[in-house]
Amino acid sequence: MSAESAIDRNGGQPPGTGLFYGWYVVAAVLVIMTVTAGLGFYNLSVYLKAFVVEKGFSVSATSGATACFFVSSGIAGLGVASLIDRYDPRWVITAGAFMSAVATLGAGYVTELWQLYAFYILFGIGYAGAALIPGTTLVARWFARRRSVALSIASTGLSLGGILLTPVAAKLIDEFGLQGATPWLATGFIIGIIPVAWLFVRPSPQAIGLGPDGDPILRDASGAPLPADGIDFDAAIRSRFFVFSTLAYIFAMMAQVGVIAHQFRLVATRSGSDDTAALAVATMAMASIVGRLAGGWALTWIPSRNFVLALVIVQGLALTFYAAADTTPMLIAATLIFGVTVGNLLMMQPLMLAEAFGLKAYGRIYSFNQLFMTAGVAIGPAAVGFLYEWLDGYGVAFLVMAAASVFAFLLILAGGPVRALIESKSHA
Repeated sequence: MSAESAIDRNGGQPPGTGLFYGWYVVAAVLVIMTVTAGLGFYNLSVYLKAFVVEKGFSVSATSGATACFFVSSGIAGLGVASLIDRYDPRWVITAGAFMSAVATLGAGYVTELWQLYAFYILFGIGYAGAALIPGTTLVARWFARRRSVALSIASTGLSLGGILLTPVAAKLIDEFGLQGATPWLATGFIIGIIPVAWLFVRPSPQAIGLGPDGDPILRDASGAPLPADGIDFDAAIRSRFFVFSTLAYIFAMMAQVGVIAHQFRLVATRSGSDDTAALAVATMAMASIVGRLAGGWALTWIPSRNFVLALVIVQGLALTFYAAADTTPMLIAATLIFGVTVGNLLMMQPLMLAEAFGLKAYGRIYSFNQLFMTAGVAIGPAAVGFLYEWLDGYGVAFLVMAAASVFAFLLILAGGPVRALIESKSHA
């Protein structure tokens, strides 16, 4: 008897348990995000330093190559969304893990600029296949009423990766160099993602005969399952909320990712210690975990739009503090404030899109949003790197990123209420 049929016969619960199977999917997504973030997203700042120090590339050249990671990830995300709508997401996650592993192996042999860019492009494609788009889509499918809590738990893996795996990656690269460390990092992608995906992930609750949250599947008068609720893709992407919220996230994530990509080098330079820099990365990740879990709980009472407005303002204040911080206590304090916003901003984006547009075209809407957001995340590291070299320091660069956060605040205000489109259609 297959795992799916065993679960189906137990009302959406693994045999011998009283727990809705969706929480096992959440746990699996948490582990997958831990690996992809720890060895991928958060590790970008470690790779930046290694390519500059060990391989002799300039900060601006490496920052530009890092931008290619986000561009390729955003473009590939459109294909990933289409594939997970048509096929079992586990195949897509597996392909993404293999591609990330191959790219990581190649990092140790990079000697030319074109190879540096090729590494980041391939790495970005692998990340798209294994990380946010399949993970958030799976959680959105399995939960409706408890979606904010489920997504806050699953996306905690993004921060756990920074705490558990990025310091290990930094230590391996520091001791053995890129060529010696990358086989171990590549192995981490394989063993940390693929077995977890195939053992615990299921494509949707409907696959085991249930609806979201373990509720019965809603059916029409003939007994056929009702299609997923929500807005058509074309109507969604033309809505005022989608346009302005997407623009807002371009600027918010430009600031966030630009700072994250340079955080390790900033703290190492100002404190004079790589250990302090690693501590800062771990501190940011821990603050992100606490902030995200608190945010998932707070969203029971706080409107999502108001929560995001508060987050971008706090991010702007944190980056202003970072610009002036020059001692270890000040750097860690700025990191704590910034970390609270990091995980929550990432969590809120898929949450607001699901709340605004439903599940009917969620994967396509989210991947399309991610494609545009790559403009911000690609510009961020490159802009900070350019301003650093032009002005011989990070101070003004971080103030520019703080201003981008304030602009994001204004754009979210202009976007209007989150549920306006669904509500207007329901009353039509």
